[in-house]
Amino acid sequence: MDLNIIEKLAVIKAVDEVIRMDDMLDVGELDYLSQLAEVLNFDAELLIQAREVEAIEAIAVIQVMPESKKAFLMRSMTEAANADGVVDEAEIQFIYRVLSAAGISSGD
Repeated sequence: MDLNIIEKLAVIKAVDEVIRMDDMLDVGELDYLSQLAEVLNFDAELLIQAREVEAIEAIAVIQVMPESKKAFLMRSMTEAANADGVVDEAEIQFIYRVLSAAGISSGD
């Protein structure tokens, strides 16, 4: 996926939040984050920068992304939630809140 730096930060922020939702880092989640880093071409430094992005800023960026990039975000968050083999209610609620706040319908 071809994202500019601002979009990368927003997507990484959202996916990282899903992964860290249960306060435990599973091997599957680490593997998924590594795969995402390869796809989006980012390193640990950019991950740290993404963690510093305010949620409201990330949502504002996501709101104006093209539909194809929003679909990528939705898939990425869903895959991150599934990465440890257990999707819990907090992850589902978080994903729903992000998508809703960004104006993305789960049916898109």
